[in-house]
Amino acid sequence: MKIFLYIGMLLVLATATQAQTVTVKAQVTHLPVEAALIYSNPDNAILTNSQGKADISSLKGATQVTVRSIGYKSISLSFAELQNNEFQVLLLEDNVSLDAVVISAARWKQEKREVPGKVTTISPTEVLLQNPQTAADMLGASGEVYIQKSQLGGGSPMIRGFATNRVLLAVDGVRMNSAIFRSGNLQNVISLDPFALSRTEVLFGPGSVSYGSDAIGGVMSFYTLSPQLASNETIQVNGSAASRWSSANNEKTGHIDFSIGLKKWAFLTSATYSDYDDLTMGTHGPEEYLRPEYAKTINGTDEVLVNPNPREQVSSGYNQINLMQKVRFNPNEAWDINYGFHYSTTSDYARYDRLIRYRKGALRSAEWYYGPQEWMMNHLKIDNQAQGKLFDKLSINLAHQFFKESRHDRDFGQPTKYNRIEKVNAWSANLDFEKQLAEKHLLLYGAEAVYNKVNSSGTDENVRSGEEVAGPARYPDGSNWSSYAAFATYQFKPSERLSLQTGARYNHFILNAAFDNTFYPFPFSEAAVNVGALTGSAGLVYHPSPTWQISSNLSTGFRSPNIDDIGKVFDSAPGIVVVPNPDLESEYAYNVDFGIAKTFGSFLKVDASTFYTHLKNALVRRDFLLNGQDSIMYDGEKSQVQALQNAANAKVWGIQAGVELTTNCGIGLSSRFNYQEGEEELENGETAPLRHAAPWFGATHLTYSINRFKADVYAVYNGEISNANLAPEEQDKDYMYAIDENGKPYSPAWTTLNIKALYKISDYLMASAGVENITNQRYRPYSSGIVAPGRNFILSMRATF
Repeated sequence: MKIFLYIGMLLVLATATQAQTVTVKAQVTHLPVEAALIYSNPDNAILTNSQGKADISSLKGATQVTVRSIGYKSISLSFAELQNNEFQVLLLEDNVSLDAVVISAARWKQEKREVPGKVTTISPTEVLLQNPQTAADMLGASGEVYIQKSQLGGGSPMIRGFATNRVLLAVDGVRMNSAIFRSGNLQNVISLDPFALSRTEVLFGPGSVSYGSDAIGGVMSFYTLSPQLASNETIQVNGSAASRWSSANNEKTGHIDFSIGLKKWAFLTSATYSDYDDLTMGTHGPEEYLRPEYAKTINGTDEVLVNPNPREQVSSGYNQINLMQKVRFNPNEAWDINYGFHYSTTSDYARYDRLIRYRKGALRSAEWYYGPQEWMMNHLKIDNQAQGKLFDKLSINLAHQFFKESRHDRDFGQPTKYNRIEKVNAWSANLDFEKQLAEKHLLLYGAEAVYNKVNSSGTDENVRSGEEVAGPARYPDGSNWSSYAAFATYQFKPSERLSLQTGARYNHFILNAAFDNTFYPFPFSEAAVNVGALTGSAGLVYHPSPTWQISSNLSTGFRSPNIDDIGKVFDSAPGIVVVPNPDLESEYAYNVDFGIAKTFGSFLKVDASTFYTHLKNALVRRDFLLNGQDSIMYDGEKSQVQALQNAANAKVWGIQAGVELTTNCGIGLSSRFNYQEGEEELENGETAPLRHAAPWFGATHLTYSINRFKADVYAVYNGEISNANLAPEEQDKDYMYAIDENGKPYSPAWTTLNIKALYKISDYLMASAGVENITNQRYRPYSSGIVAPGRNFILSMRATF
């Protein structure tokens, strides 16, 4: 009780001593606006702190005080009016402006108007309104990233025709892609907690100059909450707690975060737990998507049971926990030291698309599930502002990540369960230097070192007798992959209208893998890679006037073969086994972007960008001979042998366009549209559709905002992919797709109607609710194994203190 009295006394004292401290917040959410400019003279501006507060005693008596922040509409009041408003300022979001701050584009802060490539930012306000269940759903809600799901515990982003290990994930500037990121669908992004994110940025197109291998289609940069120091000697305590329920899978989520800020030390803790039951699909749509029966083991015997509710996707549920702890130490104005601990794990969760496969008219699998997906990161970030000869700013990032995943499958009626377990330890070190060479010249340069160690094991378990014997591992045990790089980016701004940016990166890769030939007679015992890669970019942004923006960017990207590419043994589809190929080389992408944006007054913005990417020396799966044989026995089945090979070229082109409309009465309209076409070269020289080129898709939002309330009525839509336009490997997956009039699988078009709303009940309590898929459509996003939710009611409460 005494501690609560003490905190209350501190709050009263702080209120009494800050009579001329202004607080700037967002109008709808009442979240604090950091780094807002407050001035009566632009040459003498005051910045708000992380709590949106600033001491404006020096402006007392001013007839006009302007408050402005990028992403918000400016407001001007007299000091007397501020005083009458109890020094509270509410800013309205401004999506029409060409200005916004981003960080991911080139590893340093710069205005969006100076970035030659396309960048999309997902703000905390959007996350609060949309209430995504996972980070994958959050990306999908942007309307510019396509999400594939093989199971409920999944989410594989597709960006401009590329996905999986051809797009890169970064968390607080640290690459998340590991040596076993595969070409098949990935769900690592769900390890990130939307509640613990301060913002998310998506860079479209190659980002290899800044981020190295894998950054071909784009880079998704996630920035987590950061502990905030106290602005004075008073201890600063704040936090939030949230709960959410969703009907489609009976989601039950709870979250809490709190931070303590001192003058030089700050601490932040975040925890989230989510529990999801089996997902229910909609009522109107293809009958092929229904789940009429499922397999279950009863008293040691596999049985097929009739599903009393065929819309319920039995065995899709799972649960997840996310933890984060951060410590910040600020010894003086020059140094800022941050340590972050991140941990995420799931329960076992079913590979749903494998559970709905049939063989000879009967369910093939008795069980097929992933073990817990575990991710842990220790991250030390040291920033220094020295204003020296070599750099003005220095950033050191040291990180260790641990990944653990496993696969467990057993055929129906068979006693043997195949267990495969993988662990990766990934160490990384980054040095980033920033130097203002002159008023118009900025240089960013640095170095990076990454080392991954892969451990892989396999056991074959007799579920009837309990006996376990050694089985083949998925990857060469004890293999390693390392990357060493140096890079530089130079920005020249000859005028306020023109900004030029160019960069280059040299990467050297080393891979070592030793193969165990106990189970498979490989004609080799080891694989080694020791190669380099050089990439570059050059772009410009031109503003003919303050209302126009024209940008163009030429860039290259690459992906070095990793352990998954060179050393994996797995079944990619029924009757097909992929074996190692130690002779792989890097694949390269050559990309050109052109973008244009125009604002009309302060109420309308129209933008469009077009791109073309050519992928050379592409790693693709092709038929292969192993010891002169085109098929081998794998997991008890005779299977066609395939391997990844540098055997093709691919190309992707498309357009991304959008419109933003705002009015003075709080009504807004926004729409995003994405179209891409991709094709890859086949073994016979012909071309076929590229697997990860999504159908055209988009979203249109009609919003209304007033003071503490915001509502959003929106439609999400998706085009059809006919059977002829499916990638060859997708045409064989009839268990995942609808069936057309010719009896062939295809991906139908679909549209959903949705509504979301949030209301800030008080400064400490917010309620939000929504209904997704109001018309209860039954649809399955392209290439997904699980059917999307039917009508889904969402309720959420959030308290802040």
